[in-house]
Amino acid sequence: MKKGLSLMTLLFALVLGNINSYAQTGLNPANKDYDRWAYINAIDLYEKVYKRGYSNQELVEKLGNAYYFNARYGQAETYYQKLFSEYESADISSEYFYRYAHTLQNIGNEADAKRYYDLFIKKTGEQTEISKIRKNEEELQKQIEQNSNRIDSLTNLAINTPYADYGAYVHNNLFYYTSAKDTSNFAKKTHAWTGESFTNLYTADAANLETDSKSKKIKGKVKSKFNEASAVITRDGSTMYFTRNNILNGKRRFDNKKSTKLKIYRAEMVDGKWSNIIDLPFNSDQFNTAHPALSADEKTLYFSSDRPGGFGQADLWKVSVLENGYGTPENLGEGINTEARETFPFIVDDELYYSSNGRVGLGGLDIYAVKIKTDGSFGDVQNIGAPLNSADDDFAYYIDKSSRKGFFSSNREGGKGNDDIYSFVEVRPLLLDCNQNLHIKVVDATTNELIYDATVTLVDELYNEKGKSTQYADPTYAFNHSYECGDSYHIKAEKEGYITNEVMVILPNESGLTEKTIVLEPEKIPFKEGDDLFKVLNLNPIYFDLDKDNIRPDAALELAKVFAVLEEYPNMEIDIRSHTDSRASHKYNENLSSRRAKSTAEWLISNGINRSRLTWKGYGETQLINGCSDGVDCTEQEHQMNRRSEFIIVKM
Repeated sequence: MKKGLSLMTLLFALVLGNINSYAQTGLNPANKDYDRWAYINAIDLYEKVYKRGYSNQELVEKLGNAYYFNARYGQAETYYQKLFSEYESADISSEYFYRYAHTLQNIGNEADAKRYYDLFIKKTGEQTEISKIRKNEEELQKQIEQNSNRIDSLTNLAINTPYADYGAYVHNNLFYYTSAKDTSNFAKKTHAWTGESFTNLYTADAANLETDSKSKKIKGKVKSKFNEASAVITRDGSTMYFTRNNILNGKRRFDNKKSTKLKIYRAEMVDGKWSNIIDLPFNSDQFNTAHPALSADEKTLYFSSDRPGGFGQADLWKVSVLENGYGTPENLGEGINTEARETFPFIVDDELYYSSNGRVGLGGLDIYAVKIKTDGSFGDVQNIGAPLNSADDDFAYYIDKSSRKGFFSSNREGGKGNDDIYSFVEVRPLLLDCNQNLHIKVVDATTNELIYDATVTLVDELYNEKGKSTQYADPTYAFNHSYECGDSYHIKAEKEGYITNEVMVILPNESGLTEKTIVLEPEKIPFKEGDDLFKVLNLNPIYFDLDKDNIRPDAALELAKVFAVLEEYPNMEIDIRSHTDSRASHKYNENLSSRRAKSTAEWLISNGINRSRLTWKGYGETQLINGCSDGVDCTEQEHQMNRRSEFIIVKM
């Protein structure tokens, strides 16, 4: 339900009278283009209708969507903001919460983006992959920082133009890339999606890309009247895979909504030219299949597609390359894919690089990397950091495994035009093999001495055992099995005569060694005259409210432990000592500590301990255990050490 009509809307309604019918008439042609995903014309028509004073929820949604799907996030934010400010949230579909959040993320408003991601998760009522990613946002931001500043010699290539230039693949010293520049003598044709010239595949001298702007269209029958992009070539140079609009015999083919999709094609090198071009069998007229990449052994083809069975707007898939054809495409799974867009895969050795706008990043499409394990599964996805990633779209990553020189594409500020290609040299490798070893120490709670002959067991979150260690000489219980970074484990320590203890550890997202200490309390606690029951019983601090001396519920819990010992040993007598920190005057602190010592004793007496077994005194700030005296600058934690209670055994 709309919250209210603007005065301007009411005035236009009164003056024009028939504006509603005009607006509906104006909307229809735009809707036709919108359904075909030809957004430039749709934006123009929607803007005309909007500027004439007509505005309803559908129009605002359409305008926002037209800008959003064309990656014009600044304009999209304007209309999505209107949508959420002028209409009730209950009447807005869940996808708009996601799109608005994603838009906000792309323009750098992470705080509001997180809020709307959370609202999206709440509205959909399910824990999607995005929600899992967002819950670990702080750790992921730390990962981005660790992976940043690993490159040198970042350069905008000389071959870039004011048009879109993107993609990178190097074969036999030739650099293959995609460009929308128009170098023909024919009438300039433009793509309705972007308003730019259709793209062609080009080659350039890979050795002089930073200084030489010369390039040539790729030789052979690859070129059509429409889009070609994203070439990848086999090592022997005999086969090329590339992306092209869906055409047959030079004519466009359409889906059920009269839109032309993208397909992957294969070409063969014959007499120095690319020929024998075929449409791969797992393409379809009804969905996009694009941006091929070959595995290191060239037995698997990776690609991006919005085909059914995915998790989001576009997913990464793979298909086996067989001697006589191709296997059945497989989705890479929700560990890789999100509800947004995953695209432009690239493989080097056992590492997969790709771009996504569905993960925590720096904005827009970011480049991510993940280790491909020997069993075909994947490790943890990592953002490759800045300056490779930016607040804008960053994609089409390529790196040479020997020289560590690479390329990527971006529409970031400071370029020559739309999308530009940049080169770089990696000077610090990205550590995708993130593993942790665990070293555990077990100590006695009363003596703080190491326990050498305990049994320490490691289990995962589902309590599946992952290791066990028993040491008799070494003070460390070692688990050197390269556990995955970011995983959570429970560590249980047990020994006869001690109370078994279990702690949880979350391994950090960087390779290394994690050390943990587990404290075991003896089943029977030894004590003697002169001991402090506070230390012997390992009590939590006895807290009082500011300037108060009454016993709080949390303090009562600790005092109940002292009471239990006194009840168990009826001849025991204790001296209760209360201490303050150095803040406030000496007299004030002495009086306050005396009141608190008395109230502590009175609590024990009121619960049945004979008064004759107790003495008490407040010492104020006269027995500080550190150097935090008057005028010394100390932390709150250091002051807290001085605000303490002691329960000294004076008689057994």
